[in-house]
Amino acid sequence: MSKQSVHSDKAPAAIGPYSQAIKEGRLLFTSGAIPLTTDGAIPEDIGEQAHLALSNLGAVLAAGGASFADVVKVTVFIRDMADFAVINGVYGEYFQQPYPARSCVQVARLPKDVGLEIEAVAVVE
Repeated sequence: MSKQSVHSDKAPAAIGPYSQAIKEGRLLFTSGAIPLTTDGAIPEDIGEQAHLALSNLGAVLAAGGASFADVVKVTVFIRDMADFAVINGVYGEYFQQPYPARSCVQVARLPKDVGLEIEAVAVVE
């Protein structure tokens, strides 16, 4: 096994005992990206939160040698399903066809009380 930790200074540091991502062979597994700036700020608007979470995800993907085009599976955790349309609209700005497989679930609470968290699996060339 060649498991290696992936880290990007362009995304917030892990807030617990975990890696931003793990690369194993050609697979890159990201931890959940939340809408947190590197200095700890969280936007109030859910659309801005979605952009920031996806920007953080993109930074981690890049650190692992991948891009949004390489993502094959996404899981989106949202605090309020009423925000789905806004989050989905922003999501569509980052992913193109063929879209990755995706699950979206509403959860009771997320780290730092953010509105969403996004994790991904990518295949790295």
